[in-house]
Amino acid sequence: MVLFSHQIILFEERNFQGRSYECMSDCADMSSYLSRCQSCRVESGCFMVYERTNFMGNQYFMRRGEYPDYMNLMGLSSGVKSCRMISMHRGQFRIKIFERENLGGQMNELMDDCDDIMERFGMSECMSCQVMEGHWLLFEQPNHRGRMVYVRPGEHRSFREMGMSITRFMSMRRITDSC
Repeated sequence: MVLFSHQIILFEERNFQGRSYECMSDCADMSSYLSRCQSCRVESGCFMVYERTNFMGNQYFMRRGEYPDYMNLMGLSSGVKSCRMISMHRGQFRIKIFERENLGGQMNELMDDCDDIMERFGMSECMSCQVMEGHWLLFEQPNHRGRMVYVRPGEHRSFREMGMSITRFMSMRRITDSC
């Protein structure tokens, strides 16, 4: 089997059973390939998987490995409806985090991971951000726990507009070339 730089295989049933769909790039809507997704195998690279089409809703970061029944454990009870390939970034990392939506309120800039914005900056929450360099994961709880959102370069004025059920984040991690 030839491995591509990014490759994920999604299965309709748990334990890699049922119909499968092999993906090597972004897929905004898997409904024409699979009726649902209950397990997957990441052959190479890293992906974000989303509970709704068009990269919306709750999401989860997946690196190389097997996930035989991981969709339910992640809280994606309806399975995966879309996935996005994450290109690796090898340069500097820079993100500005804002206390309020629309890049408002207190602002702090990060170039490395942050376990707890309250402890480090005295910020009670992050509700918007501007990514200048690199790819980042934002977590709803300190110490990189809880639900997450993937952000890439650009302005992210409202996490609500990304279809997230949560809109506040407390810790951040860079996505490095460890995939």
